[in-house]
Amino acid sequence: MSKYIVRRIMEAIPSLLGISLISFILLHIVPGNPIRLMLGQHYTPYRARLLAAHFGLNKPLYLQYLLWLWHAVHGNFGFSYVYNEPVFALIWQALPHTLELVAMAVVVAHIGSILLGTLQAYYANSVFDQVATVITYFFYAMPSFWIGILMIEFFAITLGIFPSGGYVSPLLSHPTFWNYLYHLCLPALTLIITTVAGWARYMRSAMRETLIQDYIRTARAKGTSEFRMLFVHALRNSVLPLITLFGLSLPALFGGALVTEEIFSYPGMGLLYWDAANARDYPVLLAVVMFLGTLTVFGNLVADLLYSAVDPRIQYQ
Repeated sequence: MSKYIVRRIMEAIPSLLGISLISFILLHIVPGNPIRLMLGQHYTPYRARLLAAHFGLNKPLYLQYLLWLWHAVHGNFGFSYVYNEPVFALIWQALPHTLELVAMAVVVAHIGSILLGTLQAYYANSVFDQVATVITYFFYAMPSFWIGILMIEFFAITLGIFPSGGYVSPLLSHPTFWNYLYHLCLPALTLIITTVAGWARYMRSAMRETLIQDYIRTARAKGTSEFRMLFVHALRNSVLPLITLFGLSLPALFGGALVTEEIFSYPGMGLLYWDAANARDYPVLLAVVMFLGTLTVFGNLVADLLYSAVDPRIQYQ
């Protein structure tokens, strides 16, 4: 197993290098000049040259990339153009908030997807299944930013039961855990709805195929309860697609969090990335992109390892 993990990590290095190179080139060829944005009304050609030399933007593009890559390999992602702080420090401040949001969404979305998909498969083609299918397709087709706007409109403005944004209440000098959780509800619910809507369809399909297997009929013939048959015998073989989705959807969940955090003014990596994109803050943008790329590789590796935990027949050499 350890040899397999090392091999997968070594295979991921070329992919990460490719992601860094393509991202670096794309960020530097899109319209927009970070020097002009930083100087604003104080822009002059002389000041622009001085600032470009300070940040190394006057060097050839290939040399800029090699210098950035050398520092990044050593854990130095440079300084933010906007905040004038180390990029690593900015990400370290924002990352816990995003991890809280994504972790809550992943846990609740998995539980909700398993329950909804299992019930839809068990009551296949019933009124419940048809209504649930229409609802899941509806939310699956809607972009996360639109769902977030609807959440604010309904729960924050119309009903007034949740805050429309922020991380804590600004009037509290010492926010409690429940205050953090209170502000986390709407952003997390936005991610959960879009995730469950897609994952439940996979779970329903896998469960329907499992329920027609011979060992399920044998379990029923032996008098096994329907609950045990569903959530013990059938669930273990049906949950493999969700494990695959877990590995592949981690970057998608973080990507959805980028949009969701901007809508709810939630101070995570999404809001940091949005502000950096508006200011053409290349070091921050590259660091976030590399974080998502690394997360993709890590998510796929975790999914592979979970396969063998769920199904002992799967072995990695």
